[in-house]
Amino acid sequence: MNHKSGFVNILGNPNVGKSTIMNALVGEKLSIITSKAQTTRHRIMGIVNGEDFQIVYSDTPGILKPKYKLQETMMSFVNSALSDADMIIYVTDVTERNAFEGEYIDRIKEAGIPVIIAINKIDITNQEELEKKVEPWVKAFPGSPVIPVSAILKFNLEALLNAILQRLPESPPFFPKDQLTDKYERFFASEIIREKILLNYKKEIPYSVEVEIESFKDEKKLISIRALIHVVRDSQKGIIIGHKGSMLKKVGTEARHDMEDFFGKSVFLELYVKVSKDWRDKPLSLKRFGYQ
Repeated sequence: MNHKSGFVNILGNPNVGKSTIMNALVGEKLSIITSKAQTTRHRIMGIVNGEDFQIVYSDTPGILKPKYKLQETMMSFVNSALSDADMIIYVTDVTERNAFEGEYIDRIKEAGIPVIIAINKIDITNQEELEKKVEPWVKAFPGSPVIPVSAILKFNLEALLNAILQRLPESPPFFPKDQLTDKYERFFASEIIREKILLNYKKEIPYSVEVEIESFKDEKKLISIRALIHVVRDSQKGIIIGHKGSMLKKVGTEARHDMEDFFGKSVFLELYVKVSKDWRDKPLSLKRFGYQ
């Protein structure tokens, strides 16, 4: 029996549902999900195995014009995903305007890599409007499947998976068959905390924050985690902590519950806040936080 394997990289503009699609295809919540743009900062792999195939998905940050070095690094993850893909899933959604603008559509066309267009969030539109969305993508990418999906409802994902399997190149597996991702447990702990910050704070606060895991001790029945929340300004430190520590406690409680579900054991979580001015523009800080 011939074996198929390939790197299937998921690209698209911010907030179209790339992470929700990958989590649904992988069957595990590997990428954090919020309604805010720029939720995904890293390139995250999710590996799906069958008897005769291995699909290595990559979730990537949303395509944007960088304003500071952190965003430049985020776009470098997008560029690397474009250069090493065996296949691209380009995600758009039914609400997206000016979807064909920007250099990446042209770069994807010129790359000569098999492309699947996934039109997400079809649960919030009707058939007539959906057909209007599908038609220009069919014309823009002749020969490529254009598949309407609802990632949140897991609708039509089987059609998407079948289209991937049909185009997957013959190859032995790239990773052991029992491996789920390329990231370590510390990474997922930090991302769970960052997700709760995205959900609980408004305006610029979530975009000014980075979470660093200072210690991660995995014992038989308990994981003990000490995490440092970095902010850009002193005023943000007070907002993160909240009145008498109320907000920090809320974030910690929500994060701990999700970690216990994710890791399958009890978690003891300590959170601290530190002002690290301009960390988003400092190469050494970005390297320390895993962006370079």
